[in-house]
Amino acid sequence: MTSLVNLLDFDPVQLVAYCGSLGEKPFRAKQLQRWIHQFGASQFDQMTDLAKSLRDKLATRAIVAAPAVISDHTSTDGTRKWLLDVGQGNAVEAVFIPEENRGTLCISTQAGCAVNCRFCSTGKQGFNRNLTVGEIIGQLWMAEFELRRTKGIEPGPRGERQITNVVMMGMGEPLLNFEPTVTALKMMLDDNAYGLSRRRVTLSTSGVVPMIDRLSQECPVALAVSLHASNDALRDGLVPLNKKYPLSELMAACVRYLEFAPRDFVTFEYCMLDGVNDSDEHARELVALVRGGKLTVPCKFNLIPFNPFPESGLLRSKNPRIKAFAGILMEAGIVTTIRKTRGDDIDAACGQLAGEVQDRTRVQERMQKQEEYKRKFGDNFGRIVEISS
Repeated sequence: MTSLVNLLDFDPVQLVAYCGSLGEKPFRAKQLQRWIHQFGASQFDQMTDLAKSLRDKLATRAIVAAPAVISDHTSTDGTRKWLLDVGQGNAVEAVFIPEENRGTLCISTQAGCAVNCRFCSTGKQGFNRNLTVGEIIGQLWMAEFELRRTKGIEPGPRGERQITNVVMMGMGEPLLNFEPTVTALKMMLDDNAYGLSRRRVTLSTSGVVPMIDRLSQECPVALAVSLHASNDALRDGLVPLNKKYPLSELMAACVRYLEFAPRDFVTFEYCMLDGVNDSDEHARELVALVRGGKLTVPCKFNLIPFNPFPESGLLRSKNPRIKAFAGILMEAGIVTTIRKTRGDDIDAACGQLAGEVQDRTRVQERMQKQEEYKRKFGDNFGRIVEISS
């Protein structure tokens, strides 16, 4: 028996090719795409303007299947979080953040994350695998039509769109799963699917420089960079990827990207960590980084209050410190916002997307053992220490 093809895996061009392989004309692909992505249809007999012969072909060859929902929680502030099954003990999370004039969906591109930033609980889970196109776009497909169903809003272009903005800031580093991520982006932007503007789709990266350049050529959308440090020594410890692509290379890549980007600035995400990266000196270093060198990087800063978790050994900066830090950036003429924490009560806030997910790499267990050994043998256990002769 041949395995069924998941139509969520195809971008618009691939869907035309697939219909061609069934002996169908290109306009059938557009019809099919609208039924799937504008009406949320998953059964072919619902697609009434498709020829019955095509519906019969599809019924034996294809499916429309998003990842199954394991749990669905709504926060007191309206934030909604879904835990989604992607098979073999892996799960990912998608988070919807409603605001007065927009609805933002935060989606995942990997199960777990290999970047392992020190302040991110998702990274402590370890990396399991890349998501497929259908698993990435399936998060948007599921969320849009589930939100409509909950509110009693009809599917299709006449019904009010619930998700106006998408951010690839969930689990994983999108640029380390490049092809499936870009294929999903193309479907988000297509007028016969979700019709989102490039300005309303944001990809967040920890700084995979070659792939930032590639994205600028293949599918430029708004860019956010997880910066979190003002110098290389500090960033090496917080974002290990910095050892491969240091700040000077990352800033140059951001400037190159802006030649093709739909927005004329890069957003720098900066997680505020008490006593680690939140001093006045760090703020002044940031100003010098984006304004003072050979390159000027048009940017805005988004300061994120840290969501503490025990294994990180880190604490959230105090509110007065965050405000003082923001003040230095703003005095230098840099647009700076302080992100409101949303969905804390359901672990849906930034960096918390690992709560219910299986810890396949036993990171938690190993970190607990490390703490036990430190208590037994002293704080220097596991460190390389210099012994003077």
